[in-house]
This record gives sequence, structure tokens and C-alpha cells, in this order.
Amino acid sequence: MRIQNYSKALQNPVFKIIAEAATELDLECYVIGGYVRDFLLERGQAKDIDIVAVGSGILLAQKVASKMEGKPQVSIFKNFGTAMIKSGDVEVEFVGARKESYDRDSRKPMVENGTLEDDQKRRDFTINALALSLNTSNYGDLLDPFDGLGDLERKLIRTPLAPGVTYSDDPLRMMRAIRFATQLGFTIQLRSLQAITEHKARIKIISSERIVDELHKILASKKPSTGFALLHKTELLPYILPELVALQGIEEIEGQRHKDNFWHTLEVVDNIAQTTDNLWLRWAALLHDIGKAPTKKFHKKIGWTFHGHEFVGSKMVYKLFKRLRMPLNDKMKFVQKMVLMSSRPIVLSEDSTTDSAVRRLVFDAGDHVDDLMTLCEADITTKNPKKQRRYKNNFQLVRQKITEVEERDQIRNFQPPISGADIMKAFQIEPSKKIGIIKEAIKEAILEGEIPNEYAAARKYMIEKGSELGLQLKKK
Repeated sequence: MRIQNYSKALQNPVFKIIAEAATELDLECYVIGGYVRDFLLERGQAKDIDIVAVGSGILLAQKVASKMEGKPQVSIFKNFGTAMIKSGDVEVEFVGARKESYDRDSRKPMVENGTLEDDQKRRDFTINALALSLNTSNYGDLLDPFDGLGDLERKLIRTPLAPGVTYSDDPLRMMRAIRFATQLGFTIQLRSLQAITEHKARIKIISSERIVDELHKILASKKPSTGFALLHKTELLPYILPELVALQGIEEIEGQRHKDNFWHTLEVVDNIAQTTDNLWLRWAALLHDIGKAPTKKFHKKIGWTFHGHEFVGSKMVYKLFKRLRMPLNDKMKFVQKMVLMSSRPIVLSEDSTTDSAVRRLVFDAGDHVDDLMTLCEADITTKNPKKQRRYKNNFQLVRQKITEVEERDQIRNFQPPISGADIMKAFQIEPSKKIGIIKEAIKEAILEGEIPNEYAAARKYMIEKGSELGLQLKKK
């Protein structure tokens, strides 16, 4: 094991306070895990600091808090034997060094006190088992019993123990291996990758919330396709997102083939990752074609079709979010809307775009029309340079048309110039079906460009429609 000193990683004043408190309590203590890893990878200063004490982590946290300016509150989690202190934008978590053993039906370990090396063995990967000493005798020394530093240099994800043991004990680590490989651009050791496939069914004991948290991190990475390709390769994906797996494969009938919509989807997600950090728009890119599997049909005259896949896909979004216990709120509705409308701008880009069609697109998309265009532009995955240029130019024309129509007609978040109350007052009538008919007629006339989006024109049109329905204007 190489001994190197990294005192420069410990410049935050909180480390000196922790070291002093540990000395007073006669405890060994170390900073371990992600903070050390990210420092060595030069990824910037992490905001989460994990401290392991050979002894009571809770006692150490309380001592540290008593020495800190402002005496911050210590959050104690007795069930886990951990404590946390928040200092500004930094969170410091304290735990006692421990050994762990697992029951096959649970990822909650049975815990007993242990040494630093016992604690390092229970870590998920060698690159997360790196520890820096906060002890007076060797302050800043790197303790690396499993050559995590070498794995950082090799860009390798490897487990401290036999991978089958690590993944069977806590199956969430299978997702974490794939997530770290995606985030860091690392390779998972072949033995480790094989062990994930062997233990894939163990993922069933992991809560949906934990799985989704890892999916979010994969989707938020620079190249999400790496993670989803690994989930597919290790056969974890059918347990998590079977809707995506159903898109995989190319079918051929009478010499006519369709593209592989699974790999196309991963290209779209990578494309959109280059243009937006919006997690829910990235989710929309991942799910935009899920309706294609259940709607796929072959017709002798026209070949493969996926009629109504956008509508079917938007309905599937709700079921998927509910199954994974994701939020069934505005975020889910946004993803649904993006999936439902994902082909609309494509149709406009292929046809001679009318103002009416653009007005309807802006009306239906509302505040999310720019997101929708971003999704459609990411959907261009052709490898033909001429086609790619043409599609991009066409979308640019659609964007330009949207700007022109929006500036002139103010359709985004459209509110009709005439309200139901205006109609009732004008014709002196009670609430009825006729009011809805008139309001809908005014909206359609504005969207079709028959009348401008203005009160005077809308009132005149209201009078005409009211007259057709047998209503008479109230006399002043």
C-alpha cells in the first residue's frame, strides 16, 4: 500500500476542529469516501463530508459541534449510529467504524463495532474506500488497503470484497456501480459486471425511491446512454423500465424494417443532455417513444406504423411514474405533455407551415413550447449529413415562425378576450351550454386567424355567434 500525504485536501477549517475533538476523546478518525475520491479526481470540493471514527461517531459529532462557532445543532440518528452537523453549505456526517453482515431478504445490515479496515471493506467500491487520516501522528496520510488510488488512475469500478458478496449484500450497489461508471466515465471491472448480471433479480428488494434516485443521477450525467446501455447489458433494465426494453430490436417483414427504437431513444437522450440540464425534459426524451412498442403494426401497402404512439405513450407515463413512486404532480404532467406532443413540431417542419398550425402548437404547448422544440431537435438522429442539415434548418424555421406568431397574436398561455361572465352579461342569460359554445367558437376563430386576439373583434364575433344560437344582445 502506497503511503502519500494529502494535507492540502484538508484545508477546510472543520477538519482541524474534528482532529482536535478526536484527540481530546482519544479516538482515531478519518475522512472517507466521496470527499476523498472527488479531491483526487480534481472534481472540486464536495459539500458532503463523511467522517468515520474508531469508536462513537455520535460522541465525536457532539464534541465537534461544541467547538464550532455558533454551536450548530447535531442531528442524531440512533438507529443508524450516525450524526450530522450542517455548517454553512457543508454537511458533515459522523459514523463509528463498523462491521456489517446481511440477511438475504433485506439490505439493512446487522452492525457491530469494527476497525477502520473493517469499515473500508464494507464500502461499495475501492474508489469510495479511500480514507485520509485526521490523527496527529499521520495527519493527511491516505489509507488505501484496496488500491483505490490505482483504480482511479485506471478509471475502474471495482469492489473491495468479491463482487458477488458486495452486490448480494446490498443490491443497490449494482445501480451505484452503473451510476458511477456513467458519471465518471469509468469502466466496471469485468468480474464485477458479470456479478451484477448474476445477482440482477436481487434488485427486487430495493425500494423504488432508491432506484429512482440512481436513475435521476444517470439521467443528469453528461452521457446518460452509458448508464442505460449498462442497465440493458446487465439485464437490470427489465426489472426497472420494461417499457424501454420493449423498444429493443428490429423486425423485418417482406423486406421492410423499422429502426431499433431502444438505441434511437438513447441517442435522443444523449442529444438532449448536450442542450439542457432540465431533468424532467431528459425524462421526456427517455420516454418519448415508449408508446411505439404497443402500437407497432405492419401493413402490406405502407409498411411499419406506430399510429397514436404519442397518445398511448403519454398514458404509459402515468403508470410508469406511479409504479416507480415518482411524483404524480406537475413534473409528471410536463413529461406526459412532452410525450403527447413530441411529433407535432416534426409534422410542422415537414409541411408548409401555416400560421394557424403554429398558433395551435403554441396554444397547446403553452410555456413549454421551447422545451418541446428542444426535444424534437434532439430527436434528429439520422447519420445522413444532408438530411440532418435539412431537419435542423426546418426546425429553425418553425422556431422563427413561433416567435413571429407569438409576438403578433400573443397565444402562449392564451386567455380569451371574452369571458363566460362577459357573455352572460351581454345576452342577460344564466349559465348554460350556449356560453361554452360561444367561448369555443371565439377561441377557434382566433387560432384559425379569422379574428385577431383582441376584445373588440372577439365581442363582435360573440354577437354573431350568439345571434346564430338565438340569443339577443341586452339593450342598454
